[in-house]
Amino acid sequence: MSPEKDNAREELLRRNYAEIAQLAGELAHEIRNPLSTISLNLGVLSEDIEEGNSPRDLRMKRRIETISQECDHLEQILSDFLRFTTGMELETQPVELSKVVEHFIESQRLEAETRNIEISPHLASDLPKVLLDSHQFRQVLLNLTLNAMQAMSEGGVLEFQTFQQAEYVILQIIDNGKGISKLAQKKIFDLFYSTKPEGSGLGLPTVRKIIEAHHGFIQCESEPGRGTKFSIFLPAKT
Repeated sequence: MSPEKDNAREELLRRNYAEIAQLAGELAHEIRNPLSTISLNLGVLSEDIEEGNSPRDLRMKRRIETISQECDHLEQILSDFLRFTTGMELETQPVELSKVVEHFIESQRLEAETRNIEISPHLASDLPKVLLDSHQFRQVLLNLTLNAMQAMSEGGVLEFQTFQQAEYVILQIIDNGKGISKLAQKKIFDLFYSTKPEGSGLGLPTVRKIIEAHHGFIQCESEPGRGTKFSIFLPAKT
């Protein structure tokens, strides 16, 4: 196939993806509107029976709570879905990755302490800068850190390491939690695949999308019962 045909095909794929993403986003907004109405009315119903203590009232409270939790779950799925379908229009600037990670770690120390998790940073100070959209990349850090903490339900150690390898600056996030099976490792970046009942299956695909928008890539290594390591490769600024 000629370069001209390759370029035309890629342009067609980009347009098709943009149209599908726009349609998906509009559909998600249309779903969110009645969902918000349902949630609002559930709140009103809950207030109406707040003082009731009869068996019937207690049953209604439990049912309202269950429906409300499912509405919250759907709202989270929609938020994740909209985040995934949104185009990656990055606002990058040269930054020191270790400093970005260090600042993020400080914001997570209290949460880690409440979960009996020790954060162990090993951040190199002499790395070349990377072009980074710090806001978007924070979503990457939040998602991977939350996954790691949830995998260590009885506490543990969460490591952050940065270093350089060839033309890449690398960030590794390592936990000693329950790990991920070999089968799941092949699917974790697939849309709507989740190992958690409450998961949307959009977190890790969004992580990969953000990293790839930065011209990087992500790898996962894990062993059930021993922990998981995510490695993020970002091109060093030349």
